[in-house]
Amino acid sequence: MIYRRICAALLPLVLSACATDPAPHEQLRLTEQALSQAKALGLSAEQSASLRQAEEKLALAQAAMQGEDFKQARLYAEQAELDARLAEAEHLTEKSQQQLAELTNAINRLRKQLGGLQ
Repeated sequence: MIYRRICAALLPLVLSACATDPAPHEQLRLTEQALSQAKALGLSAEQSASLRQAEEKLALAQAAMQGEDFKQARLYAEQAELDARLAEAEHLTEKSQQQLAELTNAINRLRKQLGGLQ
């Protein structure tokens, strides 16, 4: 009777110990895609600290995959994807701010020209 209770209590622990994280192939694919998208905008690791971090974390994720530490590989890959998306967002924000500044300057020039006509 006691033996059955002990076995019943230990069974979930034994089963959870046997369960391992699956290899994060899909996450690695998403991460590589995010890096490619950022680079397609013309970004490089020299220009963007976020992109550099993304590349470093992807390398760590790939190394963890080689060592079959799938949990760590998934974490690094997720972080790398987020860093790549951040680099892309920072780049697009900077471009938008430049365009806004150009438009503001053009509007100010037009206002001066119109003011001179009155």
